[in-house]
Amino acid sequence: MYGLQRAGYGGVRPESGPPAAAAPAADAATLAGMTQFAARVLYFFASLIGRLPWSWQQRLGDAVAAAWQRRDGREARVVRVNLRLAYPELLPAEREQWQQAIVRTTARQAVETLRLWTRPHAENLALLREQHGTELFDAALAAGKGLIVAAPHYGNWELLNQWLAARTPLAILYKPPESPVGEAFLNLVRADTDAQRVTQVRAEGAAVRQLWKRLNAGGVVGILPDQQPKAGDGEFAPFFGVEALTMTLLGRLAERTGAPVLFCYCERIDQHPDGPGFALRVETAPAGIADPDPRRACAALNQTVERIARRDPAQYQWTYKRYTLRPSGDGRDNPYRAIETDRH
Repeated sequence: MYGLQRAGYGGVRPESGPPAAAAPAADAATLAGMTQFAARVLYFFASLIGRLPWSWQQRLGDAVAAAWQRRDGREARVVRVNLRLAYPELLPAEREQWQQAIVRTTARQAVETLRLWTRPHAENLALLREQHGTELFDAALAAGKGLIVAAPHYGNWELLNQWLAARTPLAILYKPPESPVGEAFLNLVRADTDAQRVTQVRAEGAAVRQLWKRLNAGGVVGILPDQQPKAGDGEFAPFFGVEALTMTLLGRLAERTGAPVLFCYCERIDQHPDGPGFALRVETAPAGIADPDPRRACAALNQTVERIARRDPAQYQWTYKRYTLRPSGDGRDNPYRAIETDRH
């Protein structure tokens, strides 16, 4: 029982002690509530854009792209750096044309993703005009040995997430945004109607254990394989001819659990008898992706992502700073340093 002392006005009050600790807890609860409220406000505005007709969404995306280009924004400049590194053979005029196409497609994808996040999944999945290789996915599920889905940043991976969730329960590894509001918003828009079907796993220390457990139980795991890991958490391997720090997690999981790996992506289709939409593609991974040598496994991983990205460079996420970290002794600096120091 907390000690009591008599107050000067004849009442009693608790001595300073444990009750004061309730204040931080209350503050944390208030902050969490404000975070959720802000996320729902963002969702409301996202849903307004998501309800626009497809053609209007594309025009809005084009307007966003024009703004990025006009102010020479971060996205536009990162694409230029990446194209110079990954496609050195392009002439300056060609590189500029590619840059404009990539920025336009990226902006359109950002707007269309608001539609995918805020409309019913069944309605979104109706945008799949074609499906290729789904028998590979079904066979892997039936084998019951677990399944690793590698989903590069190509086409629209949010639509892929919804297709996967409609087929089977799965765990999705994700890198949380720096903003708590941003993470709350992502958790909100990526939530399935059945909370048991999609488990979102933060890319942190405990993630490996969770993914390992799910695969050993015959479950499905989804991983974005082309995100740069933290220094010390990956191996350098060629990606478009440039050494890129690459995750070793996917290869380790494949090697140690024996789970097969399938590359899956939803490729945008602009021309189709049923109207614009997407083609779902499922492909087997090369055997080298489970090589016990991590550099060889990373090389096989990057080769596959590169092959997919070359299908239509405009649909790959070239706005991502893929080559920030350089190998020891490389002699080259972070190619994005000028962009990072100039915050205009």
